[in-house]
Amino acid sequence: MKKKLTVALVGLSFGGFFSEIYKLHPDVERVVLFDTDKKREENLCKRLGIEEHYDTYEDILSDPDIDAVHLVTPFTMHEKQTIAALEAGKHCACTVPMGLTLEGLKKICELTEKTGKNYMMMETTLYTYQYFYAQQMKEKEEFGKIQFLRGCHYQDMTKWPDYWIGLPPMYYSTHAMSPITMMAGSRIKSVNCFGSGTLNPEYQKQYKNPYPVETAVLTYENGLKAEVTRSLFETAREYIEGFHVYGSKKTFEFGDLDSAKPTVTSLIPPIEGNRGGTSETVEIELPGYAENLPESIQKYAIQGGDFDPLNPHKSWGENWGAGHHGSHPHLVHEFVRSIIEERKPLIDEKFGANITATGILAHESAMQDGKKMEIPLF
Repeated sequence: MKKKLTVALVGLSFGGFFSEIYKLHPDVERVVLFDTDKKREENLCKRLGIEEHYDTYEDILSDPDIDAVHLVTPFTMHEKQTIAALEAGKHCACTVPMGLTLEGLKKICELTEKTGKNYMMMETTLYTYQYFYAQQMKEKEEFGKIQFLRGCHYQDMTKWPDYWIGLPPMYYSTHAMSPITMMAGSRIKSVNCFGSGTLNPEYQKQYKNPYPVETAVLTYENGLKAEVTRSLFETAREYIEGFHVYGSKKTFEFGDLDSAKPTVTSLIPPIEGNRGGTSETVEIELPGYAENLPESIQKYAIQGGDFDPLNPHKSWGENWGAGHHGSHPHLVHEFVRSIIEERKPLIDEKFGANITATGILAHESAMQDGKKMEIPLF
């Protein structure tokens, strides 16, 4: 393996957020930028001092000097572009979801095994301050026995690009599913899901989806259960990508708002002669976790990083650091180091396929009034 990598970043609207992180990463020798909007590409290349340009995605894949591709493109393109990258012998990172069909997910898994190249689903929620804190609680066995999990993702996508309009909510549910699945420490085995409400008939035309909200119950192989609720349209709720972990000793709750401080509740056993225990809930001041990153990219995990002004994903609040609660540099670092160290990334193809397939089959379940759907092995 080469000591340093050449990485192609494809899609520069939201993807522009990652460009300088790659450029400053100590294990990256060269960054290639590509976007179908050539003005956006030209502006970002000029800002970063990058002179190389590629006319097509296929030109990138045919360049033998490019080791890895990071796709930040419309989700309708993820399967096809990921498969093409792996077939071209490139490591591939891709924003969520992994794909839209079970066949596509299976193909990606088969290609990673065949080619020996890494696939990483760039799931932001697994590198947030909140997730790091909850994971440390689990490692210290502070939860006791984890008894139940809950994930949520509320967001209104009215006037987003056309391919979003009317999307089944569970097709884009990995932000809600991934942290609780990692905390469960088990593969999702089956799902039952229910749709709720009535979607604007105009919104139903593209995907034949009648529901603005879907709620799923996940069953894990280790017996744990979790509830996930996802809304995309016509539901008055402030944006949040949250998760909650309920334990026999302590519970972690993300908070009601994306900008809220999380809370930890401790169960206090009953005094002898009294009925039932009591509890104590405290708000948590979250650490920044930037120290886990190379010094050159630590600033992107905290408030005040210098980011692409065209990128729509700004900091969510004064005390919440860079986009998606400081997750972006951690994602880049994990992808790069997994290649350098010749190991699977944390969010590999099997984990990505499991939670993405659960979302696909959850919508099928909702369309059949909650019918139980078994999640295939990948």
